[in-house]
Amino acid sequence: MSTSPTSTSTAASLPATIAFNGSSTFSSSFQQVLNRAVDQASLPMQSLQNDVSQLQSRQSALTSLGTTLTAVQSALTSISTTVGGSPTATSSNSAAVSASADSTALTGTYEIQVDSLGSNTTTLSSNGLTTVTDPTSQNISTSTAYTLTVDGVNYNITSSGTTLEDLVSAINNANAGVQATIVNVGSNTSPDYRLSVTSDNLAPDAVQLNDGTHNLLTTLSTGTNAEYQVNGQTTQIASSSNTVTLSPGLTVTLNQTTSSPVLISVARSDSGLSSAISNFVNAYNGAVAAVGQQRGQSGGVLVGDSLIVELGAALGNMSTYTNGSGSVSSLADLGITLNQDGTLTFDSSTFASASQTDMANFLGSTTTGGFLETAYNALNAFTDPTTGLVGSEYNNLGTEITADNSKIANDQTQITNLQNNLQAQLSAADAAIATLQSQDTYFQQLFTATYGSSTPTVGG
Repeated sequence: MSTSPTSTSTAASLPATIAFNGSSTFSSSFQQVLNRAVDQASLPMQSLQNDVSQLQSRQSALTSLGTTLTAVQSALTSISTTVGGSPTATSSNSAAVSASADSTALTGTYEIQVDSLGSNTTTLSSNGLTTVTDPTSQNISTSTAYTLTVDGVNYNITSSGTTLEDLVSAINNANAGVQATIVNVGSNTSPDYRLSVTSDNLAPDAVQLNDGTHNLLTTLSTGTNAEYQVNGQTTQIASSSNTVTLSPGLTVTLNQTTSSPVLISVARSDSGLSSAISNFVNAYNGAVAAVGQQRGQSGGVLVGDSLIVELGAALGNMSTYTNGSGSVSSLADLGITLNQDGTLTFDSSTFASASQTDMANFLGSTTTGGFLETAYNALNAFTDPTTGLVGSEYNNLGTEITADNSKIANDQTQITNLQNNLQAQLSAADAAIATLQSQDTYFQQLFTATYGSSTPTVGG
């Protein structure tokens, strides 16, 4: 859910008061006059700044509320994806045959008997080639271009260097269905490092490496397929891997041969749905708490907002939703009960005893009816990024903030102009008074010098 307007500016600060540096005895009084004038002129601007702060607090509360509601919607979506249960595969002998099922697996039982685990084709560089005592500096051939053949398919191998380690890296980087490594068939004091190449498949794949002149590999053992039987059939099924798709969505891994069939069972499990419903209850209670924080005398900044009233009603309708004619026609039939404070409680034991079919019919999905679609759409009226009430109110507040900030900027300019003009006028007055005070001091000193400390008498 998007709740951010295109742009939201913060309020401008008040202009710094200019220090009045006069030279008359009235300069401190002029400073007070200047401060008082600026303070009075700033009152409308301060009111706008307080309004912006309040609007921004409401935006923050709406953002938090929107996040809470989105969490409830996400919980509803999780329920929708787990309605009907999820397949779970079990094996009567997981040490021999392990099994896993994805969401597409069908319920049912299968028997599988493992006759052979198969093997890989293994090869080793032949006797008579260059003896390699240091694979970091020597190689079994002087060539850097090779042809690797795996089950009749040729791969061009170009080594980046002239060492046995370089050759091993080039083979492994070719993705040819083999694994190359280095083994020491000599002793610690007299090493004889060989190239070992093993096929990935469990199959009689022929593996050979040619340097343009000679075949370099000797086959130590030819691979064989893994073999197994399904559901009592006597025909063996060959596989080039010990991981087998036994049925769409059902995969088994052959770990050991068996003398009797292993039973694989696929059943539907409601554990995922139970967990999703529990998460929904927690998310719903979070939304109820968020709405409660915006009510009453001690409520948040959205107290009295019609959105809170409408949201409270929507949550209430959700908790009392009823539909269907089966054994599950209300949330209470799923183990979800409504408490006196408006929160919900989930009883997993009641849920476990509910009919899976009736439960699925009651819940539906977020797009095809039932409780889930009704609840999801009710919340979407608040969270939709285009038409949702939360986002719309957030953006309306952003528009008000932008308008207030524009007025604040204008007021700031006017206050600055007032401050500058008044400062200039007071400075001129201060200078004139300072001049008069200087003259007064001069004449007093003149009279004192002429007549002494006594005050002269006119006509005396």
